[in-house]
Amino acid sequence: MTLTIRRSAFADVRAARRLGDEAFGIPAERAPDPQPDSWPSANTRPWSAWDGDDLVATLGVRHFTSWFHGAAVPTAGFAGVTVAAERRGEGVLRPLFDAALTEAREHGEVVSTLYPSASGIYRGLGYEVIGSYDEARLPMSALAAVRAPSGGVRTRRATASDAAAIHTVYRTWATGQNGPLTREEKPFAVDHDEMFGPGSPYTGVSLAVGPDGEALGFASWTRRSGHDGAGAIEVDDLVALAPDAARALWRVIGSFATVAGSVRVSTSGGWTGADSSRLVLPDHTATTTSRPYMLRLLDVVGALGSAHVPPLDTRVPFAVVDPRTPDIEGAWTLVVDDGAVDVRPDARLAPSAGRGPDRPTFTSHGLALSYAGAASTANLRLAGHLSGPSTHDPVWDALWHGRDVHVRDYF
Repeated sequence: MTLTIRRSAFADVRAARRLGDEAFGIPAERAPDPQPDSWPSANTRPWSAWDGDDLVATLGVRHFTSWFHGAAVPTAGFAGVTVAAERRGEGVLRPLFDAALTEAREHGEVVSTLYPSASGIYRGLGYEVIGSYDEARLPMSALAAVRAPSGGVRTRRATASDAAAIHTVYRTWATGQNGPLTREEKPFAVDHDEMFGPGSPYTGVSLAVGPDGEALGFASWTRRSGHDGAGAIEVDDLVALAPDAARALWRVIGSFATVAGSVRVSTSGGWTGADSSRLVLPDHTATTTSRPYMLRLLDVVGALGSAHVPPLDTRVPFAVVDPRTPDIEGAWTLVVDDGAVDVRPDARLAPSAGRGPDRPTFTSHGLALSYAGAASTANLRLAGHLSGPSTHDPVWDALWHGRDVHVRDYF
């Protein structure tokens, strides 16, 4: 097998769509073929693998920024990964990913994320599950006992003039988490027409405001068909900066109890921690469908060095040894000066394949989990993703475990 790995061209679109139908199923309503002037879509880099004239695999890389440790981190989001049925198991994905990841580094992207169809495949490429994008289905009875907000918090219908305030609420929430997209780049950027225009997918966008009119939260929701308890309200976003704002928004959704029996909420935290807006609910009965979210570091210095960590002064030597990801193997010293991080390569201690220096040594999976704040050093050691002396473990945990993992956008 001799593969040709290259960036896709517009002439490849129809073959790629056929392969996509095979991987993801034929849609009930097929979108029209794209036009040359609108392809590829914004901030997307398509790749393909060919064996002669046969298209055997495709993927798309989306450029966006994600919040990790209070920094907007350049991210390569992989999506639409497909491999022809007859070519699965032949190792097609690794050279395709290698080429796309090399380009991602050239674009300055220091981490990569994806939603896997099968986590094991991507673990072999250095990715690890750090959280999940969840759809929680709650009975309306769970909202019936939500108490009224206090302190002058109320709700009103949002309009296009509130778009900036809505984005400020989202940004304030997102900067306190690890993983959310910044929503600064298309197609994830807040679009006035998309949210409020005649073609908006939402029935309404509700805003929670304080006594002075300041925005404290928002919910974008859609009323689906059905009556007498058969219908459902779908909530795309419910983000609140105060518990009374969350209560006020939940009560708006709960007002549909006479015609809708349940509410479906796009949320996160099912794997790693609670969504703060759901903590105000007196009844947490829910059925949750989770889509795991995976992370891989592409640039150890770039990722860790951009973080805003607790205001400590410390030095922690560490290394990464993992034959699955030789591109990020190495040894460094993490120097923290009043919360400012400097990651200094230790060239003399660069680990050889399969053996690290006498310092805390992570696999690529372990470093991804720790950087995301998704696993403690103690649990990484139990899982075999961290070895070497444990002297620095308490400090390392203090540096990287102050934020929960949350995501709100599926791609």
